[in-house]
Amino acid sequence: MTMPHHALEILLTRPLSSAALHRAARVLPLAANHDATRLMALVHAKTPHQATRRLRHRLGARLPIDVITTHYPDADCKVLLNVAFPPAVHTVLKAEARRAHQSPEHFVEQALHRALAQYADQEADRLDRAVRELLAHTTPAHLISAVGHALIRLPERPAP
Repeated sequence: MTMPHHALEILLTRPLSSAALHRAARVLPLAANHDATRLMALVHAKTPHQATRRLRHRLGARLPIDVITTHYPDADCKVLLNVAFPPAVHTVLKAEARRAHQSPEHFVEQALHRALAQYADQEADRLDRAVRELLAHTTPAHLISAVGHALIRLPERPAP
């Protein structure tokens, strides 16, 4: 049986110089985005967890790694998130998780779910306000027509 490859995305705390990227790529082949703040790697391992640990072990001392994620969701539509917290943050996180009667991993997962849900709610509210503002100055038919025209053009990057 062959060991699978896992596609991993590496988010860096700062952009890499071309020399640093070249040195790291000698250890493990990497593909970088335009500003070298995000990298992709294929790692041989039995599981995604082992792949993230292997990648962090091989490149952690060479790169300013912030987060490692699996690039593709698993069968449950989840993406593995591997974060190395500084010792002080890890201590606080463990204490908060213990108070909530949860493992640190589950505590972080729940916090992320809450933050993403809050963001989704805020975004829905923002869009609702924007649509109501547009409808105050035009008809629904004109607005739908304008949205259709905008959607058939190649979208540019949304403003933050």
